Amino acid sequence: MINPENEIYAFLYDALQEEFPGISISDESESVPVSFPHVAIEMSNNTLLFKVMDSGNYECAICVFHISVYSNKRTGRKQECRKIADFIDNKLVPRNFRRQAMTPIKDKDHPEVYRIDSLYRVATDGKHFYRR
Repeated sequence: MINPENEIYAFLYDALQEEFPGISISDESESVPVSFPHVAIEMSNNTLLFKVMDSGNYECAICVFHISVYSNKRTGRKQECRKIADFIDNKLVPRNFRRQAMTPIKDKDHPEVYRIDSLYRVATDGKHFYRR
């Protein structure tokens, strides 16, 4: 199976740590992270692209990444999430990822936490990333 989750996680982890020192990053979504700001990066789907299968060997997979950005700043939560989400977008789009959604999530149980969820889609053969 083609599985680029660790590669994309490491790529974004390094970039985010450099740009936002001290940011918390995990590979699973959480209702409320332990520290803020926080980014959760998880591959939520991995589907074979049947048009490019060769004798049962999988040549290409369509992967969907679910990325959540959290902030609990007293003022400027939305702006901090947007800044981090835009930074991630600017890292993934040049690598041929397509953003399918970017949605603010309201959690009535934790109104002090602002969250933006994004979905990105990409095709990969395990070595390269392609727009699909």
